[in-house]
Amino acid sequence: MSKKYVYMFSEADASMKNLLGGKGANLAEMTKLGLPIPQGFTVSTEACINYYDNGEKISDEIKKQIEDALVKVEEINNKKFGDNSQPLLVSVRSGARVSMPGMMDTVLNLGLNDVSVEGFAKATDNARFAYDSYRRFIQMFSDVVKGLPKSKFERVLDDIKKEKGYASDLDLTADDLKDVIAAFKDLYKEQLGEAFPQNPEEQLMAAVEAVFGSWNNERAIIYRRMNDIPGNWGTAVNVQTMVFGNMGESSGTGVAFTRNPATGEAGIYGEYLLNAQGEDVVAGIRTPEPITRLEQDMPKVYKQFMEIATNLENHYKDMQDMEFTIENGKLYFLQTRNGKRTAAAALKIAVDLVDEGLLTKKEALMKVEPKQLDQILHPNFDPAALKAGNVVAKGLPASPGAAAGKVYFTAEDAAEAAKRNERVVLVRLETSPEDIEGMYASEGILTVRGGMTSHAAVVARGMGTCCVSGCGDITIDEEKKVFTVAGQTVKEGDYISLDGSTGNIYIEDIKTIEPEISGDFAKFMSWADETRTLKVRTNADTPRDARKAVEFGAEGIGLCRTEHMFFEEDRIAKMRKMIVAKEVEERKAALKELLPIQKADFKGMYEALKGRPMTVRLLDPPLHEFLPHDTEDIEALAKDMGITFETLKATVDSLHEFNPMLGHRGCRLAVTYPEIAEMQATAIVEAAIEVKKEQGYDIVPEIMIPLVGEVKELAYVKDIVVKAVDAVIAEAGSDMKYKVGTMIEIPRAALTADAIAKEAEFFSFGTNDLTQMTFGFSRDDAGAFLEDYYTKGVFESDPFARLDQTGVGQLVKMAAEKGKATRPDIKLGICGEHGGDPASIEFCHNVGLNYVSCSPFRVPIARLAAAQAALK
Repeated sequence: MSKKYVYMFSEADASMKNLLGGKGANLAEMTKLGLPIPQGFTVSTEACINYYDNGEKISDEIKKQIEDALVKVEEINNKKFGDNSQPLLVSVRSGARVSMPGMMDTVLNLGLNDVSVEGFAKATDNARFAYDSYRRFIQMFSDVVKGLPKSKFERVLDDIKKEKGYASDLDLTADDLKDVIAAFKDLYKEQLGEAFPQNPEEQLMAAVEAVFGSWNNERAIIYRRMNDIPGNWGTAVNVQTMVFGNMGESSGTGVAFTRNPATGEAGIYGEYLLNAQGEDVVAGIRTPEPITRLEQDMPKVYKQFMEIATNLENHYKDMQDMEFTIENGKLYFLQTRNGKRTAAAALKIAVDLVDEGLLTKKEALMKVEPKQLDQILHPNFDPAALKAGNVVAKGLPASPGAAAGKVYFTAEDAAEAAKRNERVVLVRLETSPEDIEGMYASEGILTVRGGMTSHAAVVARGMGTCCVSGCGDITIDEEKKVFTVAGQTVKEGDYISLDGSTGNIYIEDIKTIEPEISGDFAKFMSWADETRTLKVRTNADTPRDARKAVEFGAEGIGLCRTEHMFFEEDRIAKMRKMIVAKEVEERKAALKELLPIQKADFKGMYEALKGRPMTVRLLDPPLHEFLPHDTEDIEALAKDMGITFETLKATVDSLHEFNPMLGHRGCRLAVTYPEIAEMQATAIVEAAIEVKKEQGYDIVPEIMIPLVGEVKELAYVKDIVVKAVDAVIAEAGSDMKYKVGTMIEIPRAALTADAIAKEAEFFSFGTNDLTQMTFGFSRDDAGAFLEDYYTKGVFESDPFARLDQTGVGQLVKMAAEKGKATRPDIKLGICGEHGGDPASIEFCHNVGLNYVSCSPFRVPIARLAAAQAALK
């Protein structure tokens, strides 16, 4: 029996999300619930994978299944596809298994041609509406299927409106629209060298192929990478009977949420337009009305809408994002999905749904994306810096938070400026999915057009980026790269500030401050902590970072990098004195000056941690990093140190390395200069003993020897550390316990982890270096070519941001197993960048690590990801 690729809405349900995509599965579920759904069918995600396997062509078998399904849709509607008197028209939409708003393509009004449009005009008794639908179809088909930019058609339309003296599209008559259609078809032929297709079956197959093709368009690839969505999932395609919101004043279209997606407040929230199609609301071309006004315009429809919206939220146990159309007073739901929301809204909704008895705590924990929590830790304006009179304009508060930065008018310019470490605010007439990279690079986004459900608003909320939309007071001149507002001109590179919570816009650079953690946040995170088994530590090198991390729920420090303590101005001179020393005694004398500085830092860290554990890594980078390299700088330093330029230059030259990443660093420094490890171990334990005595905290210092690849290296350096530490403990008359472990960051260490565990009491996986060495990529240089790997489908994600579970992950798993076999009580953690990445955290949970360690601001993300890993 041949494989089934196409499913009628009536043949499926919500459980088939992976096969039918979120939209298809939900349309099937709503059909089952007896809701007013325009009927249709879903072409599965497996058909999308087949399309790519088949050289980007739909197979004959899938075409046949689509044709058979179309016959059933004709029977349901009592209309014929391509019929000249009663034509069936359909929409063709994408639907991946997770929501990717605006990333893939849609075609509406499909099935119209030169002949059927006349029948359609008679059947609907509305010629203007019929020709408007055909005009829209030509433009959309040309853009989505053939890649002809919408803007070319907009120009034609604008010229005709100008010629006729019209202000709005709604002023165009049926005869005007016939002229527009003729001009659109001429443009199509001129640009593509072929006539606009008149065969509806041909139109349909081309549209389905275009939606499958859009799964791999540039914006979808970038969105997938940002949201950890695998490329091999594919998208489904939903073919659905068209219903029309543009048939006059008793018709309309809208988007609504069952709760406020910006704040989480209960109550319906959304917008609609009378006499419009769905694209008009989302694209932000006309400014819509709030959904509550529908109660005045169409009370019966509003009552039915509210009943269905409430039922959908109760059924899915989550805030719903719904698209609906009213055709001649009859309500239809086109889709529902779990709505995108800000992090603050996500937390409020999760806590409220538990309080309302709709969810258990564990279910609520699965409703919030860990990465979203990053938004809650985002800045707001410093109230002292805000002056009420300075607001120059106000738009819609589309995504909360505050942003200040330099104005850029294109996504490309914004992305480039961000690479130069500039703070950027992207200012656009309206954003489109092509702008995704520039939006991602920006601190804030400002648009002239568009409502609270426009592309800019939805995508910005999803990314946690401050956004003000629909500010009609602004006039942009994109060519000159300026905008004017309230009589002032703002040029590219000028500073502006946006408040995404109020919609206020300021032409100045206003100071922002870090947020406070709210009640819902604390309550929700306590549920995560009750659920997870994986501990969460932080990477921190200063008492300030340690305090911040503890505030965010860190249970200790998994990586304290001691080298960061030497770069400050008052310390670097002493460090350099140690490096240029020619004799051991001279070096020891310099280290003696560094010891109290190191000890004071460690004391500050232990005090900030209040008894929580800390793993301290001994000096890791090569010594040349602490020395200057320019002639002028070397001359100045030699003068400061009272040595000759030649002497210092000789030292600098002798420390030069061709490949420092693989050079004289980590434990290799301690093998050559054991006195460095001795000083650091002494400082760590003296600090711990003093803090224990002064504050009463029970501290067990964890001393980590980096970059070990051979057990004898570890044994040699450990011996130095143990002698130094034991001497300090004996002298203090203390009974302090301590641990000596290593960082697994060289593949050989992972391969020989059973031997290394004989000497190491803990392993901390340094996945940054382990990734570099396993792939043979330099982390600093890989950026030059990784972009090509993403666009050409070689990689889906950055291996330095998301752990490569197939290769690097296997080394981690193997080392963990071998380490436990030798030393069953060995403590295992990870301290690379991957410690804050949810997918990598789930992997760490599954391979049995004890903790992950990440930057302070990612601690809440890791706590939630660890809870979700335990629940999964």
